[in-house]
Amino acid sequence: MSREIQVFEPFSILGLEPGASDSAIKKAYRRLSIQYHPDKNPDPAAHKYFVEFIAKAYQALTDPISRENFEKYGHPDGRQGFQIGIALPQFLLNIDGASSGILLMWIVGVCILLPLVVAVVYLSRSSKYTGNYVKNDTLAAYFHLMKPSLAPSKVMEVFIRAAEFLEIPVRRSDDEPLHKLFMTVRSELNLDLKNIRKEQAKFWKQHPALVKAPICSSDMVVHGFKRKNLCGMQLGIFMMSDFAMAIIPRTSKGHGWLRPAVGIVELSQCIVQAVPLSARKAEGIAPFLQLPHFSDDIIKKISRKKVRTFQEFQVMSIQERAELLSQVAELSPPEVQDIEKVMELIPSLTVDVTCETEGEEGIQERDVVTVQAWVTLKRPNGLTGALPHAPRYPSHKEENFWFLLADSNSNTVWFSHKISFMDEVAAVSAASTAIGDRMEVLGASPQETTAAIKEAVEKVKSGSRLAMGKFLAMAEGNYNLTCYLLCDSWIGCDQKSTLKLKVLKRTRAGTRGGQANDVPDDGIEEEEEVEEEDEEDIESEYSDDEDDKPNVKKKGVANGKVGGKRRQASSSSGSDEE
Repeated sequence: MSREIQVFEPFSILGLEPGASDSAIKKAYRRLSIQYHPDKNPDPAAHKYFVEFIAKAYQALTDPISRENFEKYGHPDGRQGFQIGIALPQFLLNIDGASSGILLMWIVGVCILLPLVVAVVYLSRSSKYTGNYVKNDTLAAYFHLMKPSLAPSKVMEVFIRAAEFLEIPVRRSDDEPLHKLFMTVRSELNLDLKNIRKEQAKFWKQHPALVKAPICSSDMVVHGFKRKNLCGMQLGIFMMSDFAMAIIPRTSKGHGWLRPAVGIVELSQCIVQAVPLSARKAEGIAPFLQLPHFSDDIIKKISRKKVRTFQEFQVMSIQERAELLSQVAELSPPEVQDIEKVMELIPSLTVDVTCETEGEEGIQERDVVTVQAWVTLKRPNGLTGALPHAPRYPSHKEENFWFLLADSNSNTVWFSHKISFMDEVAAVSAASTAIGDRMEVLGASPQETTAAIKEAVEKVKSGSRLAMGKFLAMAEGNYNLTCYLLCDSWIGCDQKSTLKLKVLKRTRAGTRGGQANDVPDDGIEEEEEVEEEDEEDIESEYSDDEDDKPNVKKKGVANGKVGGKRRQASSSSGSDEE
């Protein structure tokens, strides 16, 4: 029902201006009575209008009680209101009969039992899932199946053990297409191709859902998402859940595992870019395959021109790349233009890392060490936040970056932080809060705090992001840590550098200086070359090593610079220098 509420205006009804005199009110009433009074006008509508409006308007302006009601409630009859009722069947309102029990049951069922049933069903289903809609059984499987030395080729075996895959329906009609799919991706399943029939029969004896899952997942890596096997958003959530189970504290020191974490990120890169995992075994091939129109033949052609790595291809000018692709690779101008558009999206990353104990000179055992890393992203097109080129991914995929501070020798992750360049407002807020809290701990003045926050905001607006956290210092000794900057969407843009950290023996309160060594009076420290780490100490069997750069020591702080520009490292000691 829709009804317009009309405001009662006695002066308007009588055709007068507000504040008219009593004589004018009486004259107007007599004039309208001649026109609408029942004795003068037999029309029922006129009679109704006279009684409900004219008479009440005159009464509201002349009678003291009616006038008081009008001034208080806006109507001469006093407060006006309306009632709303709910229509119910007649037998439910027959209180004299037996229907009173039915009414009671109806009230109990609708008002009590129905909400209770809905709540029980909702809680029973929601208790099976985490906050990101991944089943608890899936996280438990990932946790128990994760191994310290898990490589990308083995990550898929853990990934397909998600509880959600057990619910995949398996029909007889799927046998033929799955067999064709199996023959297509068998090279990615680590099977013995000489005894393919025996291997296939053994493979198909597994649970049907877990048979379909690895075949479909391998197809995603080889051919992308042409068949839309999984929702891209759901796949990304599974990947991040798998990653979280790798970096979750596992050791007695509260550290996660490095090798599986890097392997999961590399698998994510292959799935987003639809590049086979086997391509990572060949040095320098995988990054090229994420470009449009590239194939193994084109890679071989340009390698003859001494362009063997993706980094060499990146540093070439636009004109040089166009000549190489058109003359050597024999690509058409539109194809060259497509490749150039993707090259403008590929990010270049640098990171500046600082490790220190707040308010102290040097790092001692069991100190709470603060890690501060400024990650800077640059693209040839000038954008900071952008969606990666992933034409075979079923949905929009945002770039996610991970900063890891790890010890390659012990395969442990000391500190991890997720970084996103999409939301600048959130990054400004997070950086301002972190820097403000740090300056407060250091006892800085309000002016110094404001200046530090302003500097941090300017860095964020110029394309940098802050990763800040804390970890507990280990036992006394020298540690060769590695800073990893990993991207889950692009192949070949990951960065790593060596960071040397010296932890001193715990001394008594007030003697934080550590051992005394002969050092120059001016405090300038000597430069030294950092030895290359063994290839087995890097993140995975498919990762490419980068040449370590010289490390420069600074007093009391450990610093690192990544990205091909400059890298610094120093040990922490109040009086010791290297």
